[in-house]
Amino acid sequence: MIAFGPVPSRRFGRSLGVNNIPPKRCSYSCVYCQLGPTRAMRVRRRPFLRVQELVSAVGDRVAACRARGEPVDYLTFVPDGEPTLDLLLGAAIRGLEPLGIRIAVITNGSLLWRPDVRADLSEADVVSVKVDTTAPETWHAINRPGRQLRLHAILQGLRAFARDFSGEVWTETMLVDGMNDAADGAAKLADFLGDVSPARAYLAVPTRPPAVARVRPASAEALVRIRGIFRERLKRVEVLSRPEEGAFGHGEDPAKDLLAILAVHPMPETVARRYLEEAGTDPAVLDELLDGDRIVRVGYRGGTFVTRMCGGWHLGRSQ
Repeated sequence: MIAFGPVPSRRFGRSLGVNNIPPKRCSYSCVYCQLGPTRAMRVRRRPFLRVQELVSAVGDRVAACRARGEPVDYLTFVPDGEPTLDLLLGAAIRGLEPLGIRIAVITNGSLLWRPDVRADLSEADVVSVKVDTTAPETWHAINRPGRQLRLHAILQGLRAFARDFSGEVWTETMLVDGMNDAADGAAKLADFLGDVSPARAYLAVPTRPPAVARVRPASAEALVRIRGIFRERLKRVEVLSRPEEGAFGHGEDPAKDLLAILAVHPMPETVARRYLEEAGTDPAVLDELLDGDRIVRVGYRGGTFVTRMCGGWHLGRSQ
């Protein structure tokens, strides 16, 4: 499904998701990714959807939300993979502008060294860029990038983009226990981000089942310490340490909508059942989806989540 939600977002309010990439085509295979390991590593850009198909799907979803009186704060490109792999991203953003809703793109930043990617992203209102470290060895360990990528070029590309972009650059740093939660590395990252000068710098920890089972969130003590380091250098620092709260939007086919949301947004099983019930659907539909192998249960830190099947994700979490 190209358009899904709206979903409650800790950053974007009521966010209507735009999925412009086939499942798990990405330039990274991050150890903490809630969608599992990357099954199709990509660095080269190519078209995936016709622009009019995407614009029509999003427009229909927005119209349905407006008919129900349901607010949409952002149209957010948050696909199954890396959105900047889409060669038509800029055209798609321009096609959505007549809807009159702010447009955001959530990117891992890996292709920002390319001028055409920076030009496409410049069409958005907000671009949220993941920056977990400035150390190449840590970058390889956490983000597991495509072999053609170089961290120095990516960071330079982010500097160039932030300098020229007329919208807002936000950054997000995912803190993983024992990997990028040391004070010295955080200070170097904060110094770099100080040069970028993002409108907002988010610090996050994994709250959903990660691609690699041994991954754990940084401790509360480390999070407080790093927040202090960031606040010395950056004008606005926010911490994302809890799952989103709020209702998920639905259309005429709640089961289909749930599958679309789970493709990019795993849910606690209790939340998924409540979603179906509030949409007027028997929560037992979730059991049918589980029995039919459309979705899978995954345990994480004492909780049970449901997520879409994606390239054997539930079998590969020990990678």
